[in-house]
Amino acid sequence: MATIEFNNVGRTFHQGDQSFVALKGVNLEVGDREFVAIVGPSGCGKTTCMRMAAGLEQPSAGNVRVDREVITKPGPDRAVVFQQFALFPWKTVWENIEFGLHSLRVPAKECTQRIEQYIALMGLSGYEKAFPHQLSGGMQQRVAIARAYVLDPKVLLMDEPFGALDAQTRVAMQEELVRLARRHPRTVLFITHAVDEAVYLADRVVVMSRRPGTVREIIDVKSIREAEQWDALPCIEDVMDQPAFVRLRTQIGKLLREQQGRGVH
Repeated sequence: MATIEFNNVGRTFHQGDQSFVALKGVNLEVGDREFVAIVGPSGCGKTTCMRMAAGLEQPSAGNVRVDREVITKPGPDRAVVFQQFALFPWKTVWENIEFGLHSLRVPAKECTQRIEQYIALMGLSGYEKAFPHQLSGGMQQRVAIARAYVLDPKVLLMDEPFGALDAQTRVAMQEELVRLARRHPRTVLFITHAVDEAVYLADRVVVMSRRPGTVREIIDVKSIREAEQWDALPCIEDVMDQPAFVRLRTQIGKLLREQQGRGVH
């Protein structure tokens, strides 16, 4: 698969005669098939990190590498899932999931097999001919995730993918993503404002400082999750009731409050 490396990354934005430093000296490595979530105050550069890993933006200093290759542009080895579902409204569920496969020149038979696999995995069976406006927000995001996974990318980049969903649907999608990530692991960089979501989903949680953003602290969740056997618990509410989960959530929340000087997002 692949690793993601941020090597002394900085990003400065210019607006007319003014400029501001969004990121400074970011060093981070996401391991092969590791799920890493980034949390931090608003404006700390979380999304900018994701966009640079996607090749949608370039750093002003340092570099971002995937599998030791410096990223200069988007590529098929990296798939992105945004907060807004970004589906083609004139295409059906099947056609939206199929879209990226055309550029990869996947043979027709394999293309059909892949689409059928992820339609089934994401609970979209029976909706193949539906258009996005006929689906709920949660269903639309399932299509967006299926469209990313069907490309078989080395890296999955997710920018607050559940931020636009209602609370109940968000929980359902978090559980769905955990199931999918365990069954079909990818190297994942996940951006979120929600501490609970980060601790529930990730192997490690990166806490960023206020602007200019840099890595404040990295919290290991995977070893605790495995020791406490969270994956054996039936639902997210049971995981969140675990003393170790509460302790991690409190620790990360305190770090964020130190950076924000106010309540956690």
